[in-house]
Amino acid sequence: MLSEQSAATVRATLPAVGANLDAITERFYAGMFAAHPELLRDLFNRGNQAAGTQRRALAGSIAAFATYLVEHPDDRPDAMLSRIAHKHASLGVAPEQYKIVHEHLFAAIVEVLREAVTPEVAAAWDEVYWLMANALIALEKRLYEEAGEPVWRGWEVVERVEETADVLTFRLRPVDGGPVADFRAGQYVSVRVQLPDGARQIRQYSLSGAPGSALRQFCVKRVAGDAGTPAGEVSDHLHARVREGDVVELSAPYGDLTLAEGGADRPLLLASAGIGVTPMIAMLAQLAQDGHSGPVTVVHGDRSPAAHALRGEQETYAAKLPEASVHFWYEQDAPEGARTGLVDLADVDVAPGTRAYLCGPLPFMRMVRTQLLAKGVSAADIHYEVFGPDLWLPQAA
Repeated sequence: MLSEQSAATVRATLPAVGANLDAITERFYAGMFAAHPELLRDLFNRGNQAAGTQRRALAGSIAAFATYLVEHPDDRPDAMLSRIAHKHASLGVAPEQYKIVHEHLFAAIVEVLREAVTPEVAAAWDEVYWLMANALIALEKRLYEEAGEPVWRGWEVVERVEETADVLTFRLRPVDGGPVADFRAGQYVSVRVQLPDGARQIRQYSLSGAPGSALRQFCVKRVAGDAGTPAGEVSDHLHARVREGDVVELSAPYGDLTLAEGGADRPLLLASAGIGVTPMIAMLAQLAQDGHSGPVTVVHGDRSPAAHALRGEQETYAAKLPEASVHFWYEQDAPEGARTGLVDLADVDVAPGTRAYLCGPLPFMRMVRTQLLAKGVSAADIHYEVFGPDLWLPQAA
């Protein structure tokens, strides 16, 4: 993978590059958006840019990839690359955009590290970048071919359902009347909308309907802003402006948090918090359709029962499985049969050989993963989905 000479140089310079990655990525984005404002307007998430989370995710992915290459010179972190490639494909990222990123990323590296960027150092990190970029380009090409449809397709809203005070379900059908490709439970679609200022912003939403449906179904939680985070542009637009009969653009389904094929009797654990429940609903629907016979442990945490979207669906699908148990935690107003506080697996039985799927805020997933490992679940059997920039990439690599 990485040449011996470059590996030695990257290993020697990784601490310096890592210590300055925040500054490098900040200048990278500033330079790239100054030269290509259309990328910020129509491709990158403006909310994540304002909050700085995209910058931290990029820094984490670069550091994780470079570290992996020097520690495993004959291998590559395919799990990390697959997750990024799926997200890129859902956005319609094109090969030529990697050249734009390269130009502005390396300009930022030189600007921050100055004379430390010798020709040898530049060549080594150039090799790292193109190893990662070319791997992603190849993966994304395959994903586009497998999707077999244009990056963007018009879909008409046929129903919108208020699940909670801040969560809506949208059901849509293709405007062109063409066939609806199936998806794997746990996958998401990108939704592209035109905002009042003309920007065409994109967000990803997990598909919450059962696979095999002629409709696309996803839930949108309105993202409220606070002192450090802007309100969700797209979620607010969908809640306030998009009604039945309106048309939005959707990508094909993507995402690698999917139920493993086979293993109809293998123990599973589906753990979610908040709006992270959405991919778990599709998984439960799939398991019920397939007649999964093994134990299924359903875990969910939320602020209150009133805030718990799709609770009825969780309970209904779980009831169709012969060996399912349901465990709910609420920070307040917990009813009889549920628990008060944050999710805690201390008293939850986890069968040997369990494969776990997690979705929710990072602190929640880190806590659940730690408890699962302590209960003997293999790290390779713990899979997760992050809504937004993946700030867990260093651990996932």
